[in-house]
This record gives sequence, C-alpha cells and structure tokens, in this order.
Amino acid sequence: MKIITWNCNMAFRNKADLILTYQPDILIVPECEHPDKLLFKNGTPTPTDTVWFGQNQHKGLAVFSYCDFRFNVLDVHNDGFKMIVPMAVSGGQFDFNLFAVWANNPNDPDGQYVTQVWKAIHHYDAIINNKRTILIGDFNSNTIWDRPRREGNHSAVVKRLEEKGIFSVYHEHFHQTQGEEQHPTFYLYRHKDKPYHLDYCFASMDILEHLVSVEVGDYDFWNRYSDHVPVIATFDTTLYNKKVNA
Repeated sequence: MKIITWNCNMAFRNKADLILTYQPDILIVPECEHPDKLLFKNGTPTPTDTVWFGQNQHKGLAVFSYCDFRFNVLDVHNDGFKMIVPMAVSGGQFDFNLFAVWANNPNDPDGQYVTQVWKAIHHYDAIINNKRTILIGDFNSNTIWDRPRREGNHSAVVKRLEEKGIFSVYHEHFHQTQGEEQHPTFYLYRHKDKPYHLDYCFASMDILEHLVSVEVGDYDFWNRYSDHVPVIATFDTTLYNKKVNA
C-alpha cells in the first residue's frame, strides 16, 4: 500500500498527473477544489473513491482512492473538526481507520493549527488505538514552535500518539528527532532557505512494522507547483495479511 499526502496549493486538477506518477493507493490532498470542479486532463487516472470536506469550493481537504479501497466517514465525525476527518477504509487488502488532516484554522481562540489536532485526537480517543490506524496530512506544526505553557503543542500531540502506539513513519524510517528533521516538507514563500517539516504520516505499530520506504519530495522539482512537497509512505500489506492470518 502506498499512501501519499501533498498540499497542492489549489488547482489540483492541473497538477494531478505530477503526483499520480507515484501510483498512490490513497492520496490526501489539502487545498484541493471540490470534486465538481475536478475536470482532469484526458488520460489522467480517475479515482475509484473520493471524499471532500470544506466550505471554500476551491480549497478543501480531499482523499482519493486509486485502488479497491473505499471510504466511509465515521458516524462519530465531529463537524467542529471539519479538516480532521475520521474514516473507515475497506475493500483493499486490509481494513483500517484513516484520519485525514489539514490543520488550517489560524483563528482558534485556544491556539493555532496544531491545537486543532490536539483537540481532535482527544475527541476521537476511543477510536485512535494501536492497531489499524493512520493519521496523515498537513499538520502545519513542528516541535520548534512549541509553547511550553500551551497544553496542545506539537510535542504533546506526538507524545499522546506514541502513548497510543502510533508513530511518525518519517521519523522512524530515517531515525530523526522531532524538530531536527533533515527533509523539509514546506518552504515558506517557496524559498529554499526557509524550510520546515509540517507534513506527517503517523501509523500504528502493527502497520508501521511493515513499512518499506518513506520518500520526501525534492524542492527543486516541486517548488514550481506548491510550497509543500509530498510525503510518500509505502507498506508491504501482503506481509500484514500473513501476520494477521497466522
């Protein structure tokens, strides 16, 4: 299973071919237009399933399947967290819960961006567990911006997920420390000298132990299309099935 997150900076219909060359099974796209506006070029692969959330028809959160996976937004979805969406993924080699993330609310009175994720993981605490769980998307956060007196900072989110048996695939694969990432996923104003790591894929250990590779997009190519680069995680789910069925 290959799962990718890429904040496309709008107009995904004109950029889809770029990311689809990586042949994702699941693709998470913050800042994506409403499906009604997704008039793809001739020859562009068509998703087999799509969910979209947002109030701006030009700039929402989309999740696409390009295989047998199908999405079902969970009944416990809290509309207050529109851009942190829990869904059941089924129909593929194995079923799991996926939390698609675009932390994009800068006006939350309790704190910006990552506070939304902090609130959501507590609200969904009962269904975020150490099996068959992935959280992925644009978290708009990093440990370097922690405010020690703010309860829901980035480090607190990471710690809470780790307590639940859920870990960042990038940090595990590359043996990186939060806040000291060697591979940026975002470049402020698309400037190469203003790099940050803001996009993450967190996976429960039963999925993480079947991680094959993690790739972070190259600035020199992707900066023409977005201030974010994609994060690509590949898992050998055939091995997952063998373990489950053993």
